[in-house]
Formats: sequence, structure tokens, C-alpha cells
Amino acid sequence: MSTALILGSTGATGRHLLRELLSSNEWSKVGEYGRRVTPEADLPQNRGKLEQKTIDFENLEAAGLSDGRWDVVFVTLGTTRAKAGSAEMFEKIDREYVVNACKAAKTSDPEHKQRVVYLSSGGANPSSHFLYAKSKGLTELGIARLGYADTIVFRPGLLKGANRSEPRLAETIFGYVTGAMSYFTSSVEIHVPVLAKAIMKAGALGSSGLPPAVGATKAGQEDASFTLIGNKGALFLGQDK
Repeated sequence: MSTALILGSTGATGRHLLRELLSSNEWSKVGEYGRRVTPEADLPQNRGKLEQKTIDFENLEAAGLSDGRWDVVFVTLGTTRAKAGSAEMFEKIDREYVVNACKAAKTSDPEHKQRVVYLSSGGANPSSHFLYAKSKGLTELGIARLGYADTIVFRPGLLKGANRSEPRLAETIFGYVTGAMSYFTSSVEIHVPVLAKAIMKAGALGSSGLPPAVGATKAGQEDASFTLIGNKGALFLGQDK
């Protein structure tokens, strides 16, 4: 069995991913570290292997992220410009916090082959003129440059059933469009529980263990390569079987 750390467990996808990790026999210990952690009343009964810790992303040295010697680091942490309050704060939370936390979770032991799995976004592109897409693309490269033995990135379509505390109007409108398109293509949307299961499975299998049907590809740059899984691959991987 392996150990898993999840960063961003209170978000739309992170909540489901935490439950997947706790219910799976793949993991002997699960760490839930973040600005907030799941309240005890909201945790499933099978939480005996869970270790929770509230951390300050401005003081990661004190967080002890690498002390757990986590085999797989799952990252579902992110925000929006509206929620962050400004473009500067958005980039700090969405990119700096994520990359710095992944760096802090990496051990200095060269014999410990760690894996990192990052939930990005469809359309992520470090050269994009759009803030959100550019930040996600730069975050992908930032994580890939940290030197993990295996880096996996998910770029899903529209998240269905996210149950956000603050509904996003554009996302709601787009949802009607992708709902109709989903009858013709599998590249536009995915239900959050399915995505969470796919992320957990990818973390357990690693790049080399992914089934060919996932359609994973190599992406990034020469000094920052990673395994990329799109919406179609996530749908396949998230199937119950």
C-alpha cells in the first residue's frame, strides 16, 4: 500500500477525491493538509487512516509537508479571480501556493520515487492571453520542473455536479451547452465523482500503468514534461470496474 497527500480537499473535486482515497485499500495513510480541513461531521466513517493538518501557505517551512514521506501528492487546489479578489492574488493562490506546496512535499531522498497528480483545466496554456488558462498552464510547467519521478496532469472539461458554495453564472450557462454537446462528444464535460475516481486511479497506477484506452500523452516542455490526461481519458479511467 502507498501513502497519499491531498492539497485542496475542501473544493468541488477535492471533497470527492478525499472520500475515494479513504475508501480505497490502495492507501495505508491519507494526509489532508490545507488552509481548511474537512469538519469531523462531514467525514466518512472509514477515516481511521486520515491525518489532518491546517497549514499556512505563506509559511510552508513550518507545515512539515515532506515529513510524511508521501508516495503520491494529489493537488486539487485552485481558485478564481473573482474569489481571490484580484489578478495578483489569483496567481498567488492558483499558481504560487500550488507549486510551492508541491516543492515542500517532495522529499530529499533520491530513493523515494514520488508521484504528483495535478488537477488543471481544459484549455490550460502557458502562452494564453487569458489569465485563468495561462495560470493553469504555467502551474503545470512549474510542477513538472520540481523533479518528481512521475507527474500527471488532468485537463477535464466542464465539471458537472460541482455543488459549489458560490455558483458561477458562466459555468451554469456553459453547462447547458455542453450538456447538449455531450450527446455527440466525450470531450466537453465530466461529473465530479467520476473525475475524482479517475484522479485517484491515476495516482495509484502511475503513468506507466495507465491503460492505452486512456489516451494519455506526453506534454509540457523539454525541461518540464508530464503525462497529460484529457476529458475522454478521465471518463474512461473513472468508470466503475
